[in-house]
Amino acid sequence: MTPRQATILNESGVDCDSDALGDLLDHLFAALRLHPECELGVTLVDEERMTTLHEDWMQEPGPTDVLSFPIDEVRSAAPDEEPEPGVLGDIVLCPAFARAQAAAAGRTLDDELAFLTTHGTLHLIGYDHATQEEYDAMFALQDRLLRGWRS
Repeated sequence: MTPRQATILNESGVDCDSDALGDLLDHLFAALRLHPECELGVTLVDEERMTTLHEDWMQEPGPTDVLSFPIDEVRSAAPDEEPEPGVLGDIVLCPAFARAQAAAAGRTLDDELAFLTTHGTLHLIGYDHATQEEYDAMFALQDRLLRGWRS
């Protein structure tokens, strides 16, 4: 079951576990204290489409594994606050590109897509990894979220 306002579209031509990604999104929304009615789109695309997006939006050549396109500045609610609804944005994944990364990391493709979905979601709510301190914080949180989902 995905959060009510989350959609997952697989336009990649690669067989992936969309139900698992929906379960992951449920976990992320709860763990990150995001309103369940926040809108989020996750689209899986082929390498050609990802190359176009990567070049058009990031001015980087070739395909990549994940791109995040935030819309509203939605952030996690503090423990004493109620989460507010909004439009998180879109995450675009490229399973064909991610497949090699999965093999190199000793993960399945579906595990890699879960990793990338978590990474993309964190970008949508303001996390970045431009400095070593930001990298350490973001990746530690990402690891905790994924461990919590799998347990």
